[in-house]
Amino acid sequence: MYKFWMSVYKEILLLRRDFGGLVILFVMPLVLIVTITLIQDSTFKSVTETKIPILLVDNDKGEIAKNVKENLIQSGTFELLTEIANKPITETSAKEAVFKGEYQLAIVIPERISSDLQLKINQNVENILSSFGMQDSVTMPKQQELSPKEVRLYFDPATQLTFKNGVKNAIDKMISQIENKSIYATFQDQLGETDEPLFEQENFISFKEIVPKVDDKEIVPNSVQHNVPAWTLFAIFFVVVPLSINVVKEKSQGTLVRLITNPVPYFIVILGKTATYLLICMIQFWLMVAVGVYFFPYLGLPVLEVEGTLLLMSIVAFFSGLAAIGFGILLGTIAKTQEQSAPFGATSVVILAAVGGVWVPVFAMPKVMQYVSHISPMNWGLNAFYDVLLRNGTILEILPEIILLLLFFLITIAIATVYDQKKRAV
Repeated sequence: MYKFWMSVYKEILLLRRDFGGLVILFVMPLVLIVTITLIQDSTFKSVTETKIPILLVDNDKGEIAKNVKENLIQSGTFELLTEIANKPITETSAKEAVFKGEYQLAIVIPERISSDLQLKINQNVENILSSFGMQDSVTMPKQQELSPKEVRLYFDPATQLTFKNGVKNAIDKMISQIENKSIYATFQDQLGETDEPLFEQENFISFKEIVPKVDDKEIVPNSVQHNVPAWTLFAIFFVVVPLSINVVKEKSQGTLVRLITNPVPYFIVILGKTATYLLICMIQFWLMVAVGVYFFPYLGLPVLEVEGTLLLMSIVAFFSGLAAIGFGILLGTIAKTQEQSAPFGATSVVILAAVGGVWVPVFAMPKVMQYVSHISPMNWGLNAFYDVLLRNGTILEILPEIILLLLFFLITIAIATVYDQKKRAV
């Protein structure tokens, strides 16, 4: 036990020699999590709370244009503009303004779309009634040829695809509802006036989102619940860099050889490094949680709800720290110089974060990358955090991820030990 504590003390002395690096190890993740969360939260609010100005060119002046305007205003997402610099907007000016990036969207409603749609519906209804013998086909006027109408949408080339698809689906839904109502009304007129409406125009099928609840309160995910676990894992795994550098230093300066010839078993050296850096990982985790709970509300961000989940989150952070330490020791054992360990360690952590879903959700990745993500320890840790925070998971439900993180630690330590023994034997 004495040798273990002396090994821990030795690691602390090494860290004290680079006090600036130790401070950065704690401060930079805090700056990162605050910055990323503010950006993502403001982006979320810009879509849900702030109205997006869009240009509307109404060449129709009819019922469809009126309904489109009303629906867009009622959505609460858009601010409709029909003038630029006190001048009515034309399709040409709207196109130029959008393609220059001044606005994200312009909607151009063509001429006579309302009247032509009604005429087309009248013709179709007359044909249907005539086929049932309810109208005299001889007295029916010759039907006018009508060309299809297009509601043209101009998007800023930098606009995200999800925004484009959302707008197109919303407008398509508006037009479909208008068409359906016009068809029902036309049938009503052709069949004659009645006291009661023949067709119910209320939607028969609707959608209702069912969300999980705890104590009759809905669990609504926010930017904080996604960012704190993700960037905490990123910070924890970044201990790979200083840990691998220290391992390389010990080899190059001969410290490791002197420790082993004392004699100190190699597993005691590994255990001392593990305990020291695991304490750093847990301090990082608790600092991140403290920022989410106490500091974020002062920035106007949602508070991180950890009531009843802090113990399970700490367990996930503990085993994630073990996985990061195992990877750092393995990298430091294999690397010959600090110039090899530092860049490779930083790059590999970034790759593991990207593959593991820290930056881009796994479901949004290509199929191949979704399979690759399953081998990233960050993905295991992130899923465990999400199970606890968002899915109200228990210790049994996060046990598979914990076992994977522990196995990753044991395997990397075993490889590092075997590799070190072979190198010293030579």
